[in-house]
Amino acid sequence: MTKRLYIVVILLVLISSATSAQLRLRHPEMYIGVHGGVIASTVTFSPTVPNMTPLTEACVLGGNGGFVFRYSEQRCCAVQVELNYMQRGWREKNSKTGDVYSRNLHYLELPFMMHIYFGSQTWRGFVNVGPQIGYCLKDDGGKGIKQTEEVHQYNAIDNKFDWGVAGGLGAYCRTKNAGLYQLEVRFNYSFGTIFSSQLTEYFRQSNPMSLSINFAWMWEIKNVKPKTIKQK
Repeated sequence: MTKRLYIVVILLVLISSATSAQLRLRHPEMYIGVHGGVIASTVTFSPTVPNMTPLTEACVLGGNGGFVFRYSEQRCCAVQVELNYMQRGWREKNSKTGDVYSRNLHYLELPFMMHIYFGSQTWRGFVNVGPQIGYCLKDDGGKGIKQTEEVHQYNAIDNKFDWGVAGGLGAYCRTKNAGLYQLEVRFNYSFGTIFSSQLTEYFRQSNPMSLSINFAWMWEIKNVKPKTIKQK
């Protein structure tokens, strides 16, 4: 738990140091927009849960989307905050009988990310990285045939609050009058567990993770005034 918290703190320090170390833009850039896409998610259990291998059989497909805010006063570096809805969960498929059990968890997520970009004024590549927090709004309780007599993973989840890290790679095109069009591949990993990980409980790990492909449409706010830099 402490090591994971250290990772999040380090990411926050890197974000603040990177944004202060870069050269300032003459005109700050501010964007707001929406994004959405497809997400494949699963949960890493320890002890392991039967019928969750290979990984492709353990993933459930869902949707995700939300709002994006991005602000930059520095060259090549910006701060990005999002408010997202995400479908997470896992899947158990018996390869012998073909029976399937799947469970969907619906989250409201708030990532705080460092946005590092490179390229021309029109075309840019980028890397997003930073911590995130979330809250489970709904648990569908699972659907299908239960794969084992063990009931641990079929119980109601213990922890609705979630926290972890996210990282993404992508590219976008900036236009003069039609906004910004962006495509991103992102990986999310939760340090928080959905079931209790206390020594008296069954699971040591029950961490959600996901991979998503998202498309964003963003608009630049033009009336951002540049800050006056005092001469020494």
